[in-house]
Amino acid sequence: MSIFRSLKYRNFKLFFYGQSISLIGTWMQKTAVSWLVYRLTGSALLLGLVGFVSLIPSLILSPFAGSLIDRYDRYKILVITQVVSMLQAGALAALIFFEYYNIPMIIALSLVQGIINAFDVTCRQSLMVEMVDNKEDLPNAIALNSTMTNLARIAGPALAGMLLSAFGEDFCFIGNFLSYIPVLLCLFMMRLNLTVSAPSQKSIWVELEGGFRYVTADKGLTSMIILIGISSLFVIPFNTLMPIFAKDIFNGSAKTFSWFESAAGLGSVASAMYMANLKSSRFLVKITMVASAIFGASLIFLSLSGTLAVALFFMTITGLGMMAQTSSINTYIQTHSIPEMRGRAISYFVMAYQGMIPIGSLLIGWTANAFGPRMAVTIAGGIGLLATAGFMFYKHKVNATKHLAFE
Repeated sequence: MSIFRSLKYRNFKLFFYGQSISLIGTWMQKTAVSWLVYRLTGSALLLGLVGFVSLIPSLILSPFAGSLIDRYDRYKILVITQVVSMLQAGALAALIFFEYYNIPMIIALSLVQGIINAFDVTCRQSLMVEMVDNKEDLPNAIALNSTMTNLARIAGPALAGMLLSAFGEDFCFIGNFLSYIPVLLCLFMMRLNLTVSAPSQKSIWVELEGGFRYVTADKGLTSMIILIGISSLFVIPFNTLMPIFAKDIFNGSAKTFSWFESAAGLGSVASAMYMANLKSSRFLVKITMVASAIFGASLIFLSLSGTLAVALFFMTITGLGMMAQTSSINTYIQTHSIPEMRGRAISYFVMAYQGMIPIGSLLIGWTANAFGPRMAVTIAGGIGLLATAGFMFYKHKVNATKHLAFE
């Protein structure tokens, strides 16, 4: 089937299967950490702090990670990040297994995982182009990777819920530790022919400046990164308020909240499968525009929903729009960056995407506290639509300038 065509490449197939297991373990651990921290402390503030420290390193460290990855063998860096992630998971598992419930230590280990992810995510994304022999199949590989991530987002918490109720938190942490074994085995089985540039004589700070100049000089890359940055800061964090929608607005329970998560996951998987079917990367800018508009509009309809069924429907549409937006921007950056700058370009995408979300979560939490959750989501959707309109206007202006230049 064409939707799975990138799995014909041995290296990508190994990467796909290994990461599928590892990501389920990662989501199991995330769910168990949240449950454990709230069970022990009853503090929503500490719960938010754990999420914050696990993501904020991406905002600070991603450009540095991109420069490092462009200087050295990214395959070896990926192996190192996976080994260190396994050690972090093992430390957390040992902590819980021996019932040493030290909240500052759990927060510190979450911060360590966030630091690792700043390098790991950038490295994995920049290496993906090397796993697919025919570059026309790169959008399909990225979309399949997104599908895998979203399926893990659904399966991981569901599996964690069963393990938590039947055996306790330690099984979730041990499960995540063991999930790194298959991904490391798959990495060792790969046969990558990477062209590693001679070690640069420039300092890492000069490399950082070079990456910034490259990205800002390419207006196509810059506009895409700015759009995902605005979306991650003001729009994507709407999901932070879904427990309030489930419990207070629709008078539901934890099960109701799981329906909202599953609805978003379902929409994301449907969108990723559409992206996987793309035969070319020529229409990525148009897909980004349409997806961004759908995302913003569906949030407004979600905020106005009067019944749970209607809210879940629009939650599904938000997942569809959000995934198409992020996937198309990610694919554009990977396919339009020159090889020697790809790591740095992707690092700015990771910084704008993952790094902005924790700050956005704090902002939308404040907005919901001041104006109510429905208004906060309405504002998020409105900002999404305004950002889309600005992006479309800019692209139209650039295209008009190009036409004049050829006349």
